Amino acid sequence: MKPGIITMAELHGAIAERLREIQQRYDPRMVAELPPHITISGSSGMGPISPETTDAELRDALEPVAASTSPITVLLEPPMRFMQSTVVVMPIDPHGPIRALHERIKSSGLSFEQPRFTFTPHVTLSFYPELSRERLRELLRVRITEPVRIDSIQAYRSIDLTKTLKVLDLPLTGTSST
Repeated sequence: MKPGIITMAELHGAIAERLREIQQRYDPRMVAELPPHITISGSSGMGPISPETTDAELRDALEPVAASTSPITVLLEPPMRFMQSTVVVMPIDPHGPIRALHERIKSSGLSFEQPRFTFTPHVTLSFYPELSRERLRELLRVRITEPVRIDSIQAYRSIDLTKTLKVLDLPLTGTSST
């Protein structure tokens, strides 16, 4: 993981448990590091928030974004290999309310590192192992058809290549529903 701070939306409930089971089967190391989540910033669209950003600066910038953003409902698309890598993700349509949230974070006044990819919100199913062809085909057949609700955002600071620390957890409390 590149040094800096990433933003995500941790998932809860039955869908989170199902995703955790899938991740545990295909990438137990990843499950030990982070809960099932949708990546909002850090790897795509905008790079990680600068590691020099203090927790207070982070809170000051992101609290207004969360307070004026309503919970968002998204659908997970079928799994795919992320940007021709060995990473397997379930992408989300990058338009609509999730894009608006991403852009509001991007324009919050925080300093970001250079992004590696275009904005691609997603749930990662397998990050570390290179899966055999059979296991990859099996994972690519997974489908989750239930809507996923994003009702909060979190910020995680990278400590080293594989360890992160949650430094912020904010509910989305805007008034219009999505």
